[in-house]
Amino acid sequence: MSGSSLSRFDAHTLRLLIVTSALCWSAAFVIVAMLYQLELYGDGAMFSYAVAVQDAWAFHWHNISGRTSVYLLCLLPAEMIVGLTDKPWAGILAYGFLFYVTPLASLILTFVIDRSRGRFLFLGACCSTTLLCPLVFGFPTEMWVAHAMFWPVLAICHYARRTWTGAALVFIAQLGLAFTHEGALILLVAIVVTLAPRGLRNGPFVRAATSLVVVVVLAVISKLILPPDDYYASALLRAALHVFDPAIFKVEVVLLLLVSLTSYGVLYAAVRLVAPARAHVYSLGVLLMALIMYWLAIDHAVLANNRYYLRTLMVIGTPIFGVLAALAALSSDGIVVRGFARLQFGLTSPTDNTIRAFAAVLLLTTAIHVVETGKFVSAWTRYRAAITALATGQNSDPQLGNSNFVSSSRTPPGLAPLAWFSTIPYLSVMVANFSPSRLVIDPAGNYFWLSCETATTNRNAARAAPVEAREFVRIYSCLHR
Repeated sequence: MSGSSLSRFDAHTLRLLIVTSALCWSAAFVIVAMLYQLELYGDGAMFSYAVAVQDAWAFHWHNISGRTSVYLLCLLPAEMIVGLTDKPWAGILAYGFLFYVTPLASLILTFVIDRSRGRFLFLGACCSTTLLCPLVFGFPTEMWVAHAMFWPVLAICHYARRTWTGAALVFIAQLGLAFTHEGALILLVAIVVTLAPRGLRNGPFVRAATSLVVVVVLAVISKLILPPDDYYASALLRAALHVFDPAIFKVEVVLLLLVSLTSYGVLYAAVRLVAPARAHVYSLGVLLMALIMYWLAIDHAVLANNRYYLRTLMVIGTPIFGVLAALAALSSDGIVVRGFARLQFGLTSPTDNTIRAFAAVLLLTTAIHVVETGKFVSAWTRYRAAITALATGQNSDPQLGNSNFVSSSRTPPGLAPLAWFSTIPYLSVMVANFSPSRLVIDPAGNYFWLSCETATTNRNAARAAPVEAREFVRIYSCLHR
C-alpha cells in the first residue's frame, strides 16, 4: 500500500472513530440518564419537582428569562404531559429524556444541514460532543442545551439559502440559541466570526451579524421586562462572576486529562526514537496500563457536583471546536483564510502523525470519561438510596424546624461529593414516590428556591402530585423565605 493510500485509510479510520464515538456517547447519555434517574441529580431535583407539581415557570424559570429556550424545549412539554396523564413521573421522565437527548438530536440536525464537502461542521460537532459533554453529563446545566444547539445553528448560518426564508431561519436559530444560557452569546459571536472570511459584505455574514444585533437587543429587553426576584438577583450575579474562576479547573479529572495527554506526548517522542513505526501504539498501551493501575490503586475521587462548574469548559471549548470546524469547512468550500492556510490544510488533509496523535487523544480522553462516568453513576445510585432511606424512615431532627425533617448529614460521609444542598428536600420527595415520611434537609443549607407565598400557592392548587408532599415543601419554604 502506498504512503498516500495509507494516509487516506488512516484519515478515514479516524473520521469513523470520531463519528462512532460521538454517536455512542449521545445514545449513552439518554440510556444511562434514564436508567439511573439522572434528571433528579443536582439542580435537576428542583427542576423535576417543578415539572411534577406543574409550576416550573413560577418556581424558577421566570427568574432566568435568558434561558427560556430550555424551558420551552424541555420543561414545558414535560409539564404538559403531567397535565394530560395526571402522572407526575410521566412528566419527570419526559423532562429527563428531552434534556439528555439534545446531543443526539444536535448531531442528526447538523449532519442534515451541513453542506460542506466532507461535512466538517458535523465532524466538529462529533469531536466536541465526545470530548466536552461527558465532563458535565449528569448535571442539568443549560449549557448542555446551548452546546447542542450551537452546531446546527452554525451550519444554518453558513448554509441556509440566501432568501428571506433563509434569513428568517438564521434569525430564529440564533434567537433559540441565545435564550439557552447567557454564555450562548459567546457562542453566537464565534459563529459570526467564522462567517467573516466569506466576506464582510457577503450575504451569510451580513444576515448573521444583523440577526445577532437584534438578538442581543431582545435579550436585554427580556431582562428588563422579566427581571429576577430580589432574592435571586444577587445569587445570579455571584454565579456569573465565578463562571471563569480558574479554581474551577482544579479538579482531579481535569488534572488527570492534562497529565495523561502530556505524558502521551513525552512517551511518543521518546519511543519514536527507537520504534518510529509503532511509537503511537506502544505509547498509548503504556499510558493505558498506567491509568488502569492508577484507578485500581490510587484514585478514590468522584466527579460529581463539580460537573456543574465544568460548564465553563463548554463555554470556552465549544467556540474553539466551532472555529476549527468552520475553517475546515471554508477550506473545503474553496475559501482560504489569510494567515490560516496551513491550519486549514492540516484540518482537511492531516498527516499520518497528526491523525495518530488525535486518535490517541480521543482514545485516552474517552477511557477517562468512561471510567469517571461509571464512578459517578455508581456513587449517585448509592446516594439516591441513602436519601430514599432517610425520606421513608422514622429518624427525625426537629432542631431543623419541624419534627418531620431529617438531616442529610445522616448519609455516609463518603457520599458527600454527591450532595447538592439546596435541592435535597425536593429529591427526598421524589425518591419517596411523593409519599415521604420525612423531608431530608441539609442543615448547612443557605439557599432556598421557593418563597412561602409561591410554595403555598402551589400547595393550594389542583395538581397531579399529592398535596401531602407539597405541604412538606410549603412548611420548609415558609421557615426560610
